[in-house]
Amino acid sequence: MHDILDLDRFPLHRPNSPEWRTLVKQCRADLRAEGMFNLDGLMRPAIAAQAVKEMENPFQSDAFLHERMHNIYFKPVEDLPPDHAALTTFQTSNKTLCADQIPGSVLLRLYEWPEFAQFLAATMEMPQLHVMADPLARVNVMSYQKGQALNWHFDRSEFTTTLLLQAPDHGGGFEYRTDLRSDTDPNYDGVAKLLRGEDPTSNIITLTPGTLNVFKGKNTAHRVTPVQGDTNRVIAVFSFFEQPDVQFSESERLGFYGRAS
Repeated sequence: MHDILDLDRFPLHRPNSPEWRTLVKQCRADLRAEGMFNLDGLMRPAIAAQAVKEMENPFQSDAFLHERMHNIYFKPVEDLPPDHAALTTFQTSNKTLCADQIPGSVLLRLYEWPEFAQFLAATMEMPQLHVMADPLARVNVMSYQKGQALNWHFDRSEFTTTLLLQAPDHGGGFEYRTDLRSDTDPNYDGVAKLLRGEDPTSNIITLTPGTLNVFKGKNTAHRVTPVQGDTNRVIAVFSFFEQPDVQFSESERLGFYGRAS
């Protein structure tokens, strides 16, 4: 993996070595303090750029245009009246490639590398993580063109793992509000405050190509701000689970990818 990753700075290939343990300890500390950690330049920028180039044609011919209006929960909430500010709707728009559309890519190579899952599990303080059995959902790559954005939402999984491959000219920032809710408190008023732009604790960061970003997606509200300029924002999302052989249902695949298989 030395050819695609900077393993001198980030020794993922040497589990339980002193350097590996130091890196894991720092990532855990960042997760506790900030709700996320970033490994800037884990993938070599030239490799990330090559991956984007190799996906240009698939994005033009095969990608699914994911475009819909939604609230932050992607569903109705029975506890709230339809006009509650926490249910404000926004538009999300991007193009998505699935794992079966990028065979032989460095992204799949990284995803299936056992030491990657082992490292992530250690940072998340989990005993083990498994790759998905789902041929579509295991790795997704999203492209955001000028004007497109991924709007406010919470993720279903506790942690979210992404790798930025290409940054836009302007915009496309990652905006987030850590621990906006909890498993016992939905904090609907706090959600409404954030959506009105009145939460001073929300942050926007700009990632550089090759950066691995891991954050607490389940209770952290987050979005990608609208992309500006002619350069697309391209990012890979890796899906790991504590249980082996996880697959999406047909309805979930249709909703996310426009096809069941």
